[in-house]
This record gives sequence, structure tokens and C-alpha cells, in this order.
Amino acid sequence: MASATDESLPNIQFGIMGCAEIAKKITRAIALAPNASIIAVASRDAEKARRFIASNALPEGTRAHGSYEALIEDEGVEAVYIPLPTKLHVLWAVAAAAKGKHVLLEKPTAVNASDLDKILAACEHNRVQFMDGTMWMHHPRTARMKEVLSDPGLIGPIQLIHSSCSFSATPEFLENNIRIRPDLDSLGALGDLGWYCIRAILWAVDYQLPSSATALPAVHSNNAGVLLACAASLHWDDGKVATFHCSFLSNTSMDISVHGASGSLQLTDFGIPYREDSASFELTTGAHFRELHIGWSKTPEEVLVATYLPQEALMVQEFARLVRLIRSSGGHPDPKWPGISRKTQLVMDAVKRSIDLGFKSVTM
Repeated sequence: MASATDESLPNIQFGIMGCAEIAKKITRAIALAPNASIIAVASRDAEKARRFIASNALPEGTRAHGSYEALIEDEGVEAVYIPLPTKLHVLWAVAAAAKGKHVLLEKPTAVNASDLDKILAACEHNRVQFMDGTMWMHHPRTARMKEVLSDPGLIGPIQLIHSSCSFSATPEFLENNIRIRPDLDSLGALGDLGWYCIRAILWAVDYQLPSSATALPAVHSNNAGVLLACAASLHWDDGKVATFHCSFLSNTSMDISVHGASGSLQLTDFGIPYREDSASFELTTGAHFRELHIGWSKTPEEVLVATYLPQEALMVQEFARLVRLIRSSGGHPDPKWPGISRKTQLVMDAVKRSIDLGFKSVTM
């Protein structure tokens, strides 16, 4: 008898809700994933959906819907990918879940944890899988780094984590992009880029929430009050400290460094690897300064990890695998992914509240 993970089983049928730029990347990922297919695309303009289908070479017969309502009413669609502006997430993710559609939601998942809780409650009530679109979580490098961090002989107890995520936006972006509009993506750089940093920090500590979050007085906002750059520190009762910086105003960076009592792990492309077929990180264990401090006793070791699919296709594959399990055996959605999303959102909320309070510490 075929199992729920047997590749001979029918693919999970996806609908794409919106034709944002990131939707092109996920469309390619769905095409690459061995257990997923796209059967419908929706826009508020059916002609735009048809152009998206044609420009992304989707199969003949892919349906073009002229509304999001039509997509979630499409009985052939089992799962939806939602790359809409953040302020629309709660409306359409809840509506999709209510129609029994599994939800792959672009990050940031919501404007605040209260909205995310509505989404997660709808998914739980309707027994549909939820996952956010943080792609790097699914790269095999991420699993290899977790093995390193879990080995007490390599890193030791974690003391300090730092992450940065930034890019230097064009004047046109800073004037017109949805990510700087308070009516669409009011969290700005904190939501778009800070989400990556916060997730990386939580991942490093096995999702143990910090005891407090304190924004640093290094905030840049546009005239509408949307964050263009910010930074924060996170603190744990056992003494761990983490800092992060996210910005639309700095040169491209996607760094994370984890420092323990006996070693360090570092990489500079954690969100989007430099290459699709492999990715690496640096590991330093037991290093010290040489005599007279004229060098180091050890140099970092490069650990290279190959992958058979790009990380976004691996994300789709894992999501579709979970949906298959529910479809084939009547199982329950995996609670891991909504739980991780909620913790990320809670920390992001605390940082935003600290900014609003004039950089006061916020207890988690």
C-alpha cells in the first residue's frame, strides 16, 4: 500500500493569491517541487492573472481568477500561497482556511500577534496546515548548523547572537513600494527584514523566548512613520544576549553569528544563499590568540552543505508533504510551524512596542 509520502500520490494542487514579485519565485518553486502543482492564479484583475500565467509558463489549463474570492471557492485548489500585503493577511488567510484550503503565508505573517492568532485559530479549527514563507528554514544547511549548535563540544553554551538583514533601497522603492506604506505594510523594515533576524535568533536558541526586548535608539522612519531601519537587543534570564539590525538603507547583508563558550558559528548569506546548489558556514572551535597576539591558533573551518533543490522548493515540498499526510490519513496539521511563527511575531511585537515607548525595555 502506498504511504502518504509516496511520490506516486497525486500532487497537492496550489492556487496563487496575488501576482506580487515574490509570487514568481514561489511559482518556480512549486514547479520544481516533486509533490506540488499550480492549477490556479488569482488577481483583482483576471487579465493580470492571465499575464502572470503566460509569463511564468504555467501549464495550459491553469485557471485565471479575477478575484481572491473565486480562488478560495475553486474546489480543485487544496492549498493557497498568499503573498499579499501584510495588512490583508488576516482577511484572506482566515477566508482560505474557512474554505478548507491549507495556507502557505508570506512573512511577516501579520501586523501583530492578535491578527496572527485569528489566522492560526482558523487554520486549527478547519484542520488545515499553516506555514510561513521563511525559506531558509528548509535548507539542509540549516539542519547541519543546528547539529553543530546542539553539540556541546563544538560551541558550548550560547552567550551571544547577532544578526543583520539589510539592502540599500532605490529612491523609487522608498517612495512607492508597498513595504513602506502604512496602509499595507506598516511594519516596514522590521516586518520585511527584521522577521528574518528574529527568526534566526530564536532558531539558534531552540525557540526559547527572551525575557525582554529593547529597541535601540537608532531608528529611521519615513514621513508616514513606517520604519526604514531599526535595531534591538534581546535578553534571556540565563544571561544570553542577542542583537539585530534591519534596514532598507544599508548595503545588502544577511548575517548571523552565534558565539558560545568554546566556539562560534558564522555566515553571511543565511536568508538567501549565494548559490542554489550549495551553501556554507564557518565554524571556529577552541580558538585563541597566539603568543604576542600576532595571530590566531585556528582559522575558521568552512562547512559546505549541498542541496538537490533550492530552499524555496524544499519549503514547498515540506508543506505539500504535510498536506498529503492530512489528506491521505486524516491526520492533524503539524503544530511546529504555527508555533514558530507565533513566537517570531511575539518578539517582533515586543520590539515595535519598545520603539513606540521610546526604547523602553518590554517584558515578554
